[in-house]
Formats: sequence, structure tokens, C-alpha cells
Amino acid sequence: MRNTRRGFTLIELLIVVVIIGILAAIAIPKFANTKSKAYIAAMKSDLRNLVTAEESYFSDSAVYATDTSKGMKFKPSTGVAMPTIAIFSGAWLATNTHSQLANFSCGIGVNTTNPLVTSAGDGEPVCK
Repeated sequence: MRNTRRGFTLIELLIVVVIIGILAAIAIPKFANTKSKAYIAAMKSDLRNLVTAEESYFSDSAVYATDTSKGMKFKPSTGVAMPTIAIFSGAWLATNTHSQLANFSCGIGVNTTNPLVTSAGDGEPVCK
């Protein structure tokens, strides 16, 4: 008679389950911030697009627009709120938020300091 072994022993299965658990414990935190990073990227991208739209509007009418619905071809990404724009003489700044990120906003300043982080460069969108 031959003694053939079929299947796995209980200890072998437990070792595999423990290894999979360790790998999952390492991988899950790495991917936890992926959605929030995507939302932040969408807000920054919208602010960069707003700069292009504002400068295009300025070249046509010699003034910056405070209302994006009048004459400007700007539409925010899904979930991103319409930016709040403040105009100064030859300068402007804007801030926006995302519906999925509570207490978090991004801002940009053109020819003026950034409304959220004063050390940011001119025209650089920064989130806080």
C-alpha cells in the first residue's frame, strides 16, 4: 500500500493565512490616502485651469472676472466647489473646496500672496 498525501495540513493553511494577513496589513495603509490625494489633485488642477481662464478673460476685456459664470469658460471638476475669487488692482486670488474633504481647501494667488500659505510662489496652488 502506498501512503499518498492529499491536500494541505492545518498548520500549512494557517501559515498561508498569516502571511496574507501580514501583506494586507502592509498594503492597506499605503492605499488609504489615494482618494484624498485624487481630490486634492482635482482642486489644484481646477485652480490652474482658473488661472488660464482668468488670463484669457483679462486679455479679452482688460479686467479680471469675479464671477466665473459671466463670459469665462470655466467649469470645476466633479465634487469641487466653484472657486471664490477676490480681485485687487492687477492681482487676484481664489480658493476652492471639495465636497468629500471636510475642513480642507486649496488657494492660489496671482500677483499677490497665496491666501492659505504665504510662502507659496506666485500662481502656485497650495492646499491646507
